[in-house]
Amino acid sequence: MILLIESGSSKTEWRYISSPQEAYQRFHSLGINPYYQTAEEIHASQKDVLSQLSTLTVEEIYYYGTGITDDSKREIIRNWLSPYFSGVKTIQVDNDLIAAARSLCGNDSGIACILGTGSNSGFFDGESIKEQIPPLGFWLGDEGSGGHLGKHLILAYLHHDLPQDLRDLFVKRYGELNRLEILSKAYQGEYPNRWFAGFSKFLFDHRKHPFCYQMIEHAFQEFIRLYVCKYAEVETQKIHFTGSIAFYYSDILKQVLRKNRYLLGNISETPMAGLTLYHKSKRWPE
Repeated sequence: MILLIESGSSKTEWRYISSPQEAYQRFHSLGINPYYQTAEEIHASQKDVLSQLSTLTVEEIYYYGTGITDDSKREIIRNWLSPYFSGVKTIQVDNDLIAAARSLCGNDSGIACILGTGSNSGFFDGESIKEQIPPLGFWLGDEGSGGHLGKHLILAYLHHDLPQDLRDLFVKRYGELNRLEILSKAYQGEYPNRWFAGFSKFLFDHRKHPFCYQMIEHAFQEFIRLYVCKYAEVETQKIHFTGSIAFYYSDILKQVLRKNRYLLGNISETPMAGLTLYHKSKRWPE
């Protein structure tokens, strides 16, 4: 009776596992980020999925998510979850990097990376994150992420750096974007990283265009240069990736890894499948 919750800034995936043999139940909801949200705000965004879970017997909850930066953020999640699962024995709250590492590496060592709405990385020794080059968030970092790609696409649009054929396609899809509207979304919007990440889909649809391809390749190269290459183990360990950007742009990502002569490991769209295997093996060892 395990409930796994894996949340990014954009979406949350829930998986209920009642036994090693029976099929699991899946649920989806909006993203959760206790760095920006209170327990009350999280409840308001998640009440529909919690009502669907109300009849399930849950003994263990493992929550993994973005925004878990310290114990105070862990308490926000625990305070939100505990009233809904009175019989629960364990509520373990960890950050999204631990989710990526357990999902991608299992019990082995490796460098685990996240390329989704945001980006992150760390060296996992098979039990815990032993080293992490600190990420700097949306405004100062997140290189290689959807937010980073979308932000640079918008900058190219504002600076009139988009080739005319791409600009025409961009305007056809989104209309003429107003500079003040963009600045409002950037500096006053609730989740600017989500908003900018939405534009990365344009890059995906036109990734064969030289301008888009180079923008994507450069973003991945910057992620490697600023984070991955600084791990002492980078020459000997496999480098694993999870997240929508890593998954859907995997062809370009693989080429960047090959150019840097690094060992590529697993690439997954989300950590949940690997987390399911990890927790089933811990709860019901063969």
